[in-house]
Amino acid sequence: MSAIPELNKQTEHQQLPISTWQNFKRLMTYAKVYKAGFIVSIIGMLSYAGVDLLFLSKLQPLIDDGLTGADPNFMKWAPLFVIVCFIVRGVSHFIANYCLAWVGNHVVADLRQHIFEHIMTMPVSFHDKESTGTLISKLTYDTEQVLNATSKALLTLVQQGVFVIGLIAMMFYFSWQLSAIFLLIVPLIALIITQVSRRFRKVSKDIQGAMGEVTTAAEQTFNGHKVVLTFDGQQREFDRFNVINKNNRQQRMKMVIARAASVPVIQIIASFALAFILYIVTTPELSDIKPGAFIAVVTYMTMLMNPLKQLTNVNSEFQKGMAACSSIFEVLDQASENDTGTLPLVKAKGNLAFEKVDFSYEGDDKLALKQLSFSANAGETVALVGRSGSGKSTASSLLLRFYDATAGKVLIDGENILNFKLKDLRKQFAYVSQHVVLFNDSLANNIAYGKPHATREEIIDAATKAHVMEFANKLPKGLDTNIGDNGALLSGGQRQRVAIARALLCDAPFLILDEATSALDTESERHIQDALRLLQQNRTSIVIAHRLSTIESADKIIVMEQGEIVEQGDHASLIAKDGAYAQLHRFQFG
Repeated sequence: MSAIPELNKQTEHQQLPISTWQNFKRLMTYAKVYKAGFIVSIIGMLSYAGVDLLFLSKLQPLIDDGLTGADPNFMKWAPLFVIVCFIVRGVSHFIANYCLAWVGNHVVADLRQHIFEHIMTMPVSFHDKESTGTLISKLTYDTEQVLNATSKALLTLVQQGVFVIGLIAMMFYFSWQLSAIFLLIVPLIALIITQVSRRFRKVSKDIQGAMGEVTTAAEQTFNGHKVVLTFDGQQREFDRFNVINKNNRQQRMKMVIARAASVPVIQIIASFALAFILYIVTTPELSDIKPGAFIAVVTYMTMLMNPLKQLTNVNSEFQKGMAACSSIFEVLDQASENDTGTLPLVKAKGNLAFEKVDFSYEGDDKLALKQLSFSANAGETVALVGRSGSGKSTASSLLLRFYDATAGKVLIDGENILNFKLKDLRKQFAYVSQHVVLFNDSLANNIAYGKPHATREEIIDAATKAHVMEFANKLPKGLDTNIGDNGALLSGGQRQRVAIARALLCDAPFLILDEATSALDTESERHIQDALRLLQQNRTSIVIAHRLSTIESADKIIVMEQGEIVEQGDHASLIAKDGAYAQLHRFQFG
């Protein structure tokens, strides 16, 4: 996005504690492109506060000149002055609110888009560690807190801040002696606001964490609804969510306590200053103060109570926004997927090889792959078999560069895959997993996901070869039927056929089938095997399978155990060898 600055200064922000001011400055870099609206809103805020101050500045002449009759013209113009002031005040208030909301919503929309795009560019290892619920909470709840900080909080801080400064200035103008008393309480108020701000920010971070837990718990339970019902886990989920929900409520109440306690404390302190002024004005030293000046100073000091209350209250919103910024920037400061490749790759010939590849997952000292070496020529089918956890799917993940090898090399057409541009590399693969992912969209769009510009004829052709049309024709709108969240309207076998149709349409030189037929019934499997035989022609295929009946015709079968190759060869030679493969075969076929 052109409107979004590049802000991924990872090392700086991870090594140094980030202050509220640093977060605010960084947030404001998103507002640069909307500075015209921001400037207009500031002018509106200043005008609003200026009109209030102008109106209050006439309090002393109203008493000393207008009401006493010393200046008859003053009362003549007073009604018109009041009307004009409130018209200007109303227009300024509208402009300030609208323009600031316009800027705030644009900034948050850009920030939300930036977060979404950045999360999608993060490596698979990042998504392995982070829960989806927490990321959704950052994208929704945290950005809403930022919106409050950039609109409501900023409006109050500027508008009421200027109003407070103006009131204090007028107090000193009319009587510096009385106003000097107010200065005695300023350090104390500043100390309270500082301490409360720290409390607000700490509690805000706890609230964000609690919201992430709420989102995660709800998402997991809703996604696993059928499992919960099957195993009578409803009460357990009710109890678990109640604990999380209670923690969220407690964190919010801590914020309410801090906010509710700070306001009266500040106002009580200010009341002592006001009481002292009422006492000291009776002394001989201050007996020459005019009634208008005295009433003006007392009125101004009384009117300080409300903006001080608003500033204290809005401070909690501002601190919540800055805590949310800190949470968001922690994600944005993490490095995106590493793409150092420079070589373009239009269409590979179809040769691949693993050369002494070692791999371990992040934070795990144990090697998931050990000295893995094998090759596949263009058009060949290589099957990876073995028990669960033997490293079969891990090997396919290295081909797509979901992870990078710890040692050794993975080659395509003799070139290390690290040297290819990441997007070009992944375009060489069609991938069908046992866990089919479909989108809440039409059947046609799901098939064409890997080739969005495919023609209708190409989509129908792929759907026909994958036997999708057999059930698509029975749907209300055929291929244009919306299939629901993750294909909720389809059976497991139908969803698998859609995924295979998607792979057919990609027409990639490499095909990865990870338990692609595991969810199919016998009839569907027969149809799909026919389609796969057609698909595998002139393509290099990596087939990961538990069911050995699906890979007996493979050119090469590789048997893996704990990340290592224990046997390889074709079906006949491995059966004759009577080793690990033959043992697996006997186990499945008796």
